[in-house]
Amino acid sequence: MDLNDTPEQAAYRQGVRGWLEQHRAAAPETRSTRAGAEDEAYLQARRAWQGELAAGGLAGVTWPKEYGGQGLGPIEQVIVNQELGRAGVPGILDVIGIGMLGPCLIAHGTDEQKTRHLGPMLHGDEVWCQLFSEPAAGSDLAAVQTRAQVQDDGSFVLNGQKVWTTNAQFATYGLLLARTNPDVPKHKGMTMFIVPMDAPGVTIRGLRQISGEAEFNEVFFDDVRVGPENVVGGVDNGWGTALTVLMYERVTIGLGSESMGYRPDRFARALAQEPSVATDTSVRKALGEIGTELLALRFASYRALSALAKGQIPGPEAGLAKVTTVNAAIAAGDLIADVLGPDALEDDSEWAYMISFLPGLKSAGGTEQILRNTIGERVLGLPPEPRLDKGVPFNELRAQEKAAVAS
Repeated sequence: MDLNDTPEQAAYRQGVRGWLEQHRAAAPETRSTRAGAEDEAYLQARRAWQGELAAGGLAGVTWPKEYGGQGLGPIEQVIVNQELGRAGVPGILDVIGIGMLGPCLIAHGTDEQKTRHLGPMLHGDEVWCQLFSEPAAGSDLAAVQTRAQVQDDGSFVLNGQKVWTTNAQFATYGLLLARTNPDVPKHKGMTMFIVPMDAPGVTIRGLRQISGEAEFNEVFFDDVRVGPENVVGGVDNGWGTALTVLMYERVTIGLGSESMGYRPDRFARALAQEPSVATDTSVRKALGEIGTELLALRFASYRALSALAKGQIPGPEAGLAKVTTVNAAIAAGDLIADVLGPDALEDDSEWAYMISFLPGLKSAGGTEQILRNTIGERVLGLPPEPRLDKGVPFNELRAQEKAAVAS
């Protein structure tokens, strides 16, 4: 693993830097405030900027050229992210679409779905959301209860509720996981659908967070009808399709820590504003531990990127990167709040949003407990956790749960 740019990568970096120098005047401000997700004018500016980035080849870097991407590797994507940060301009708005759902459509979608959706997604004309989590199914995603019932004409009728759906309030389409066969074990009877977010029967309600913004949403489906052409990856094959999305989600969160601003040098500069920190050994020790975690994550990320560049797909170890990223950033936010005091939580503080947002990120892409189980079983080879639902048809699970409670 060589940590320096190759001559080709250095030339690519210079090209990206040159493009950004020419176009940065058209970029909206980089904003991480409480109003960002609800400011319509700002969202329109971000969509337009994503279109500029796509036209310049800086969006969908790893997508195949036939779908509007650049056909390059993950290292080139990292170079783009680094240069966006260096230029002080925002990246793409639709991280969920381009980073997770687009790759899923490329892997599992039909030719018609790819032709219809990938171009508008890439250019920010149509933003997407991920309709996975439910009130009783998030950490255990295979427990989804939203139903999709096939009709005589081959269409499907959707009924159910999703929750914690990021960007649903301005998304054009969502990728939804629904149960199509309750008579088989819970991992086998699900299907993935493309759902227009303005379809009759779709209701979106914002969830006000502790940060003050309503970035997440509840989404209700009442007799929503979609055609068979909206199925992604085949009927009853939704679990395999969902795993593709989850792997890319954990890579995006876990390996993108520096592009999200979770850097040891940034945290150290904030703490240095308080003169007493220089002689406070407890603060220096805590900062050292956080920095060690993030630097270890950086090099683990380089190793993962080297594997991806060789054509390997994201593995379960990406979950460990996500756990490390979130825990280290939360510890950094807590430390900064302790040192700077209430000023760190004022609306104009650069830290207020990060401190209030990060606890919610612990659940995104799988809770820490779920990810540690996955890492233990699939990376370390530890014995699997005992399960009572294995091989049991989904429609019998609730009856077993009620019987267990009654006893």
